[in-house]
Amino acid sequence: MPVSRPPVNKKPVPPDQTNAENFYYMKQMQAKTPMVISLTDGEVIQGVIEWYDKTCLKVNREGAPNLLLFKANIKYMYKVGD
Repeated sequence: MPVSRPPVNKKPVPPDQTNAENFYYMKQMQAKTPMVISLTDGEVIQGVIEWYDKTCLKVNREGAPNLLLFKANIKYMYKVGD
């Protein structure tokens, strides 16, 4: 007699991109909000997000070169003044 097992409820795979991330980046880009971006190595970048994709952010800085940052290297970010 075969052993019956309870059905396994697998969670669905999360989407690659969420609407929350899109909404947040679009809002900051449209308002040209000055942002502070702290990287995993401790470096702090200030600038405005020009565009983003699945893996990167392009940050425009005043008086310094623009940067292409990998999202994996970003520890956290916040608006200047917050």
